[in-house]
Amino acid sequence: MPWNKHDYPVSMKNLEPRIRHKAIEIANALLEDGYEEGRAIPIATAKAEEWGENHPETENSNSKSSSEKKSDHRQSSSTKRRHSEPVASSKSHDNIHVVPTDSGWAIKEEGKSSYQSTFDTKAEAVNAAKALSHKQNIRAIIHNQDGQIASSIKS
Repeated sequence: MPWNKHDYPVSMKNLEPRIRHKAIEIANALLEDGYEEGRAIPIATAKAEEWGENHPETENSNSKSSSEKKSDHRQSSSTKRRHSEPVASSKSHDNIHVVPTDSGWAIKEEGKSSYQSTFDTKAEAVNAAKALSHKQNIRAIIHNQDGQIASSIKS
């Protein structure tokens, strides 16, 4: 089901409108790429928040001419659905993930197969991930017990 600026997932209601529109755009692209709604929504939200941090709104963005805005719109609509990799994988960032294990929870670096550290409870793993995220200025992606992304933290 494609979303729009008037009909979008409830979990996006508290996002800043500019970030919410980006999250909707990303989520729709993920759906088109075959992702399930339950997975597309948190991925899109995390990526839109990351996009917002890397693309702060400036006062100059409102001073574009209508022809520049049309050009920007054409460019974004022609490129927004070109994903050679899932949006969730970002080779330019060293995200960490809090993931379930057979015996508890672990922190794992993105792209690595081994765990950085393990914990008995999810709460302990999330607290450690928050500290690492803040210390290393990276994003921590928190997964549910079933492995789906639940949330992300950027300190």
